[in-house]
Amino acid sequence: MWVGYLGYELKQEVGASNLSAEISPGVNRPDAQFFAPDTVVIIDHELGQMHLHSINKPDAEITIVLGNPPQQRSGQDLCVPHFTCADTAAGYQEKIRRAQHEIYEGNTYEVCLTTELTAQVEDFNPFEAYCRMRQSSPAPFAHYLRLPKLEVASISPERFLALSKNAQLRAEPIKGTRPRGTDEESDLALKHDLATHPKDRAENIMIVDLLRNDLSHHAVPGSVRVTRLCSVESYATVHQMVSTIDATLKSPELAADALREAFPPGSMTGAPKLSTMNILDELEDHRARGLYSGAVGYLGADGAADFSVVIRTLVCDKLPDRSWRLSLGLGGAITADSVPEDEWEEVITKSRGVLQALGATFPLSTAR
Repeated sequence: MWVGYLGYELKQEVGASNLSAEISPGVNRPDAQFFAPDTVVIIDHELGQMHLHSINKPDAEITIVLGNPPQQRSGQDLCVPHFTCADTAAGYQEKIRRAQHEIYEGNTYEVCLTTELTAQVEDFNPFEAYCRMRQSSPAPFAHYLRLPKLEVASISPERFLALSKNAQLRAEPIKGTRPRGTDEESDLALKHDLATHPKDRAENIMIVDLLRNDLSHHAVPGSVRVTRLCSVESYATVHQMVSTIDATLKSPELAADALREAFPPGSMTGAPKLSTMNILDELEDHRARGLYSGAVGYLGADGAADFSVVIRTLVCDKLPDRSWRLSLGLGGAITADSVPEDEWEEVITKSRGVLQALGATFPLSTAR
């Protein structure tokens, strides 16, 4: 098994422009990193079983955190970071209007515009941050990676692409977001609004159509099908609209080709993909997204693979001076019907799951 990430800048491999993921002057993060773990613990929640696989004899003591981590652990204080945003509210809304101009010109029909929160702290504990994020906002694709000079704490709710050992492909894009309500009545109203809003459904359906095309390149003809369309899932801080696209791979040998064809995740680019990525480079001031908008997952020895979309993710880079650079990517899909003020509010909404767990807030200087 190989575990790791594919950064957004690997888009150059599918014909998009090449941006360097520079995290500080002269310091670049690799566009992809994978490692082969020597010990793997597999927990089957349906059967209530746990399996341990190791290439070496396991240590006598292996600590496994099951379920939510303990709320209190001595000596695990977390420095509260103070973030700055790459865009002001006015600046981001102007970029939305520029994106809509590209739509009116016929160069794209959906643009996933993003921004970035960053902070630099002298001392930080990324694993503690992950534990708090996982406890306050549990998500189906939450993950924590520890790599040389890089740690990743994610509460991603979105699957990018899964491949079974039987060559079954599955993508589950998310498009459409509402905050959770303050009481049951308002919560149900927000959920209903998301489920029925024409603009959100249009966003989701456009990305479904893009992914149907992505999967069809290496799928058995006629096997691509939408098994779930515009379903609403509820998480701790947001409601999300999710669809499911399934397909059968022509041959197991085409697994890597299928992964490449679908990358970067369509829900993080827009459509059509290539022209929209070029537009995004301009709108986002040629700022590299890095891990954000890429994918994290595994490639199994049996041919299976599963990758999540890197959203709701705190990326922690260890700098040469031993301080930490923290980054949180945020964004949303822009269509012809988008209201710039509403899209900015969605950016703030999407930040809450991570920021609240850290005790941090959205930067007030840019929030309004």
